[in-house]
Amino acid sequence: MSDYAFQDKDALRSRVDREIESRATPSANWTSAQKMALACRMLAAQGHWHGGLAGQITSRGDEPGTIWTLPFGIGADEARASELILIDEDINPLDGKSLPNPANRFHAWIYRHRPEVQCIVHTHPPAVSALSMVGEPLVVAHMDATPFFDDCAYLPEWPGLPIGDDEGEIISKALGNKRAILLANHGLLTAGKSVEEATVMAIWLEQVAALQLRARAIGPVKPVPADRARESHDFLVKPKILELTFAYFARRALREAPDCLD
Repeated sequence: MSDYAFQDKDALRSRVDREIESRATPSANWTSAQKMALACRMLAAQGHWHGGLAGQITSRGDEPGTIWTLPFGIGADEARASELILIDEDINPLDGKSLPNPANRFHAWIYRHRPEVQCIVHTHPPAVSALSMVGEPLVVAHMDATPFFDDCAYLPEWPGLPIGDDEGEIISKALGNKRAILLANHGLLTAGKSVEEATVMAIWLEQVAALQLRARAIGPVKPVPADRARESHDFLVKPKILELTFAYFARRALREAPDCLD
């Protein structure tokens, strides 16, 4: 017979936190551009760009007011680190010749209002798009959805094609201080303190939206109790966990496209 003694959960949680911080293997020493290329590839593999060129991923440049992005016309599934272009907040290419996606304008609004945000992902994946078409916010009804507990805003009205300042102002205000937002008649957006955070949150958001659609076909969706959802949220959005998850998806992407890092 084992003489194992029942342990207090708070004590175990503290132990897990210490072990993650001290033992979690950091991601490979990728540059920001390489992380962006990997993010594009892994999001594409998860179906986020199934319909073509709609959607963008951006990250802050080293100089204030600068943003890294893919040129308009390059698909996420063919992204390479060397192809990224640097633009300013007015969506002008700093090389004077590249063509940025004009919808990056609303990213610039978020960067101006959220100085801690380093990366933004905006896509139109199938499950999130389906929720957006029927006006249904995300319901935190599964452990995998808890990273979005009190952390996923909802914009109930589509402001129109997001190439103007009006749309940027509306979307940035609706996002507020949250990591994610579901945009009615549109798609998703995640804003992270790192490329890893924004990318993994986008992947997870589409996955749990798909679960919600499947569950609703069976019966009513039952939300997770708020106290348990909060506990799970705070654990799953730890930077080390997001980094480890990003590294896992990156390894999958690199098996398919080892040359994307140039």
